[in-house]
Amino acid sequence: MLKFQDLKIALEAVRANLGRAILTCLIIAVGIMALVGMLTAIDGMKASITQNFSLLGTNTFTIINGSAFVDFDEDEHKEFKPIDLKQCVRFKERYNFPAVVSNSINYSWMAVVKSPYKKSNPNVNITGADENYLIINGQDLAAGRYISAIDVADEKQVAVIGAELNEVLFGSVSAINKTIITGGNKYLVIGVLKSKGQAFDFGSNRILIVPYTSGNKKFYQPNSSYSIGVKVNDYSMLAAAQSYAMGVFRNVRGLEPRMPNNFDFQSSDGLSTKLISSLSFVSIAAYVIAFITLFGAAIGLMNIMLVSVKERTREIGTRKALGAKQSQILKQFLLEAIVICQLGGIVGILLGLIVGNLVSSMIDGPMVIPWAWISLAIALCTLVGLLAGIMPARQAAKLDPIESLRYE
Repeated sequence: MLKFQDLKIALEAVRANLGRAILTCLIIAVGIMALVGMLTAIDGMKASITQNFSLLGTNTFTIINGSAFVDFDEDEHKEFKPIDLKQCVRFKERYNFPAVVSNSINYSWMAVVKSPYKKSNPNVNITGADENYLIINGQDLAAGRYISAIDVADEKQVAVIGAELNEVLFGSVSAINKTIITGGNKYLVIGVLKSKGQAFDFGSNRILIVPYTSGNKKFYQPNSSYSIGVKVNDYSMLAAAQSYAMGVFRNVRGLEPRMPNNFDFQSSDGLSTKLISSLSFVSIAAYVIAFITLFGAAIGLMNIMLVSVKERTREIGTRKALGAKQSQILKQFLLEAIVICQLGGIVGILLGLIVGNLVSSMIDGPMVIPWAWISLAIALCTLVGLLAGIMPARQAAKLDPIESLRYE
């Protein structure tokens, strides 16, 4: 049974060989820091993705043409015919379901917008939308108003801008009722959106929303495709709403019963799941880096312990002469190896938590303490200590006390 005296002896032995112990601790700390840090950052990314996509609501889905879908599997990637405005209008008219429908189109992701004060970088997302766009996308206004049905019908030259774009163009000055210019076209700012998370906002903070009726005259390009957003009033009816939408849109697209769908459905849950699953290769990289580093640390620790056995041969002989058993000598050296590994593991865990949460904070993720990975790191350190210490400990335990006392 492990006694406090055994631990005290192990700590004194570590202190007596402080230089080599610190070097080994640092090697182990690097491996544990890589493991805990990367996995903490991944957990933060997952939480950020889930949080940002939850803002879209679990009762929404979007009908897209397929090529706009974010797909990380190229074998499943599909190209479909664009969804045009006529199809959007027909679907909105025929979709008799308790839900809100919105039509939108992206004109550019690299637009430059000018205000009377400043000019933006070429990274502005210009979107044409109707009066229901904000409802579907789970966004709120910070100031002013949103585009109305009248603005859409009358093709008004009005715009709503994202929080980051507002900061760039106007700073502390109110943007409401100010004129902005993009692509040689003037728009009157009528609203400013509240800020969303920076990491997975998909340009919503740098967005410029205009009525699609006026935007089509200025920015529409052939083969551009619309998106149709649907927000169901009752989440329990989501599956029925999507099934009904499929039937309506197949009719709108003129598909025969045996013809496959030439469009896709996209939901916030599905997209977040794909993004989260794409992080799996980073987890594998963390395991590989940690394994290589800890393997090197185990070899280094084993060599240090073997040297320690040689240097302390007379000490071992003295202890045996005073009645110490082989099991006690074995336990002492194993405990020394484990203590060194655990000290390195603690340093690595602390550094990993700091690095991982710094990365998480950069993408607006929450602070994460991955207790499961911390427990795994502690278990790994114990295992490394046992594997690295067993050979030197057995060698020390088998030393002959007479020969050890005569050793110089």
